[in-house]
Amino acid sequence: MQSVQENITIEDLKQGSDLFFNKIYEENRDKFINFARKYNLPTEDTIDIYQDAYIIFYNNVMQGKIEEFTSSISTYLFSIGKYLIFDKMKKNNKTINPDFDLSLIREKEELVDANLDLNQEELTTEQVLLKKHFATLGKKCQELLTLFYYRGYTIKDIIETSEYTSENVVKSAKSRCMKTLKERINSNQ
Repeated sequence: MQSVQENITIEDLKQGSDLFFNKIYEENRDKFINFARKYNLPTEDTIDIYQDAYIIFYNNVMQGKIEEFTSSISTYLFSIGKYLIFDKMKKNNKTINPDFDLSLIREKEELVDANLDLNQEELTTEQVLLKKHFATLGKKCQELLTLFYYRGYTIKDIIETSEYTSENVVKSAKSRCMKTLKERINSNQ
């Protein structure tokens, strides 16, 4: 069954079509609520978070902050929602234990994403290179870059949830990891 949102372009959305925005909202609401259950937040909070994520999505489109979708609309909306979930957990003092294995989250997310049938578009050449060379980085670099760029953690959040002891250490480690990743990508072209 093909999702209506697969055929929606950024231009359609920028025109402010209520029909398209309503379809996106409806098609993703229940999927997001099911996805967010693993974070053990009250259902009311999860619904509020989804609505906030949707508003951010809408504003980003209407203000021209999104030029094109590099992933599906669902993936983009869910990534905003995940950031808001972590922010909510932080405000509620629900932090992740530093000994927690982050790879478990990735495995569960892959299962959840597969079950949600999110639309995976063809990867661009840059995305293929990024994926290939990201996998060659050490585990610590992968975790650090994932926390910062994918999960939207701040430097302070990373210190709270990992073994890093200062902002300068996190910044320099992130810088080294990014430099290594860029060098590997550039050497492949």
